[in-house]
Amino acid sequence: MNVKDYLSKEEIKALSQKSDWKGAWEVLKTWCWITAVFVLVGTFPNIFTIVLGLIVLGGKQLACAIMMHDASHRALFRSPKINDFVGNWLSGYLILNDAHRYRPYHLKHHTHTGTYQDPDLSLTKAYPTTIISFCRKMFRDISGITGVKTQIAIFWMNIGLVKYTGAGVLEKITQKGRQFKDLILTGIDHYWKPITANCILWFFLWLAGSGWLYLLWIGALLTTYNVSLRIRSIAEHSVVPDRTDPYRNTRTTYARWWEKLLFAPHNVNYHAEHHLLMTVPPYNLPKMHKLLKERGFYKEGLLAQNYWEVIKLAVSK
Repeated sequence: MNVKDYLSKEEIKALSQKSDWKGAWEVLKTWCWITAVFVLVGTFPNIFTIVLGLIVLGGKQLACAIMMHDASHRALFRSPKINDFVGNWLSGYLILNDAHRYRPYHLKHHTHTGTYQDPDLSLTKAYPTTIISFCRKMFRDISGITGVKTQIAIFWMNIGLVKYTGAGVLEKITQKGRQFKDLILTGIDHYWKPITANCILWFFLWLAGSGWLYLLWIGALLTTYNVSLRIRSIAEHSVVPDRTDPYRNTRTTYARWWEKLLFAPHNVNYHAEHHLLMTVPPYNLPKMHKLLKERGFYKEGLLAQNYWEVIKLAVSK
């Protein structure tokens, strides 16, 4: 599949143009939502605001993951250094991830999308499934089981027992010649920046007189974030006609406002466009989608009208 079949050289150049102020607006939107949640729960602390806060924070933690993703593509700002800073200190580190480690891993996904060499295949190949199986998965996400297992896997990755991954398949690293102190030093090297970023978040909440609100951030990371991440992953590459066909292994999904809030931050729902030309910044993806649709790309490409449509496909077994 060649992007030049649908877009001119000039259009590709224009769509790939980065804008610092648009990139800053993407970051500001996410952090305004996060701040609003903390203000709401801190001002009116009750079961309803806490549950609402957990739901919205899960979606905004996904937004942090998407900002890390976009920054790892150097697709958010013009400057590589600003991309790296935002991709880590304002997004990746706060969800205990790392853009520098994520970048080479994620590029393998683009190179081998849908094949057995795709490192993200385990996130999407389990569908379609039954309603009962899907409900079990959702229960594990909401109850925190998935979150705890994920953090255990991250701990193993950070001390160097397994290779870095964003999926569920862990590959052991040989420990021949390594000593216990090497595990500790590797863990410190990989953890000190994420822990520092989270301490800074707690410090600002403490300065505001509500340091306890940081528990809401951790609670969302262990629960609702995993729900948002699962739905987003299903929409992008699950239940597709042909995992090896570039036209039919990646889906774009239209998102209503609340779906954007929870599952599709920063235009990540325009995922077919992103795979067709991954240098396009998120704020230009809607324009790219319009051009592709006008020129017949979606006669073969996958397009869902909303996330409920995707969920129904996911439980169609």
